[in-house]
Amino acid sequence: MTDWNAVARELDDVGCAPIGPLLDDDECREIAALFDREDLFRSTVDMARHRFGSGHYKYFKRPFPAPMQEQRRILYRMLLPIAREWAERLRRPAPWPDTLEEWTDMCHAAGQRKPTAILLRYERGDWNALHRDLYGELVFPLQVVIGLDDYGTDYTGGEFLLVEQRPRAQSRGTTTPLRRGHGLVFTTRDRPLRSARGWTAAPVRHGVSTVRSGVRRALGLVLHDAE
Repeated sequence: MTDWNAVARELDDVGCAPIGPLLDDDECREIAALFDREDLFRSTVDMARHRFGSGHYKYFKRPFPAPMQEQRRILYRMLLPIAREWAERLRRPAPWPDTLEEWTDMCHAAGQRKPTAILLRYERGDWNALHRDLYGELVFPLQVVIGLDDYGTDYTGGEFLLVEQRPRAQSRGTTTPLRRGHGLVFTTRDRPLRSARGWTAAPVRHGVSTVRSGVRRALGLVLHDAE
């Protein structure tokens, strides 16, 4: 069972935190196998073509597979207090309502109607450039990636990367292997960092290191929709 107080502390310390397990082995296999079901996705991205790195990912259509949608609801509810606390520290608006359904309605009313749940696949030599998943004015400040394969057995390399730009200092990088069925919650855009003058926003980007062998698949759960 996830200790959400510990998650909040680690997010404050590092900008990402492991959570889970969220999916069992059968659910991981079932979701990973959906990659070849073109009818389930609204678009496919070839990362090399767009100079995002190398590999492929696909955006799900609605309705999402049942285990995925339930995880999104739970994660939104558990991460909401952290999001609101961060907004208070940074003296920003906290527009997020109490439920994911209400938040999704707000995104749609603002013209952000495209679902952003992502299924990612990397093979040997693939990687993902540092980036942010920003799709419009409305942003949820935290998101989750769930590993669908066994690190060190099904694939090597392919660690999750997080790079934080610290004020008046060198950037800090963090690497995290993804465990099958376990999640990693991380900063979408920036996060509060305590400074001599109070709280400041530290910009953060994430990516994936080069896969050395095997196949690495993951489920990305962004909690705001796209324009």
